[in-house]
Amino acid sequence: MSAESTKRPLGQWLVLGTGVTLLGLGEYLGLFWAPPEMAMGDVMRIIYVHVPSGWLALVAFLSTAIFSGLYLRTKTPRYDHIADASAKTGTVFNAMSLATGMIWAKPTWGVWWSWDPRLSFTLIMFLLYVAYSALRRFVDDTESRARWAAVYGIFASVSLPLVYYSANWFRSLHQPHSTPQTVDASMKLPLRINAFAFLFLMIWFIWRRYELLRADAAHESTPPPA
Repeated sequence: MSAESTKRPLGQWLVLGTGVTLLGLGEYLGLFWAPPEMAMGDVMRIIYVHVPSGWLALVAFLSTAIFSGLYLRTKTPRYDHIADASAKTGTVFNAMSLATGMIWAKPTWGVWWSWDPRLSFTLIMFLLYVAYSALRRFVDDTESRARWAAVYGIFASVSLPLVYYSANWFRSLHQPHSTPQTVDASMKLPLRINAFAFLFLMIWFIWRRYELLRADAAHESTPPPA
């Protein structure tokens, strides 16, 4: 057994353990320590899941674009696997952000869904990356699949600034960006802890998915027995 094979599982468990620990701490602080919001009351506590999941979806999709560009430049399969793993992880966080946003919208806006610019662009982003995964399944040739996925991964990243800035660019029901100056000090700590928790969990998901994709690629390249 190589040194790399013994270190990798330990590193993964450390990343996962850190993420779970921070998540537990952050959710405890958000649910029981931070005060209710002045206007929305306890409903606002969903922010400690909704906002970090939205942030990390954007980070994961940005990773897809970066590693897609690296693949097109170098044709290194490792970059293609990381781009794919990032896209799939980002899709999960994107779905979580949409679901928690709908749950939050019902008591605050009175409806589960509104074609608000932020919500609409977030849904479009989700569908773009679902299509990214579908594209990879419909192309059989390994090199063609990686090349087309890389081009599409860069194209889909156009949705990221539209989602991030839509609440500021367009007339929207969604509140504009919060900053440390606009958030009460008692809410900053659980929000930041949960953001780091989601970051470590995102890294772990990408890492694990990357290993699975690399194993699948090795299996595809192995010739069948005579």
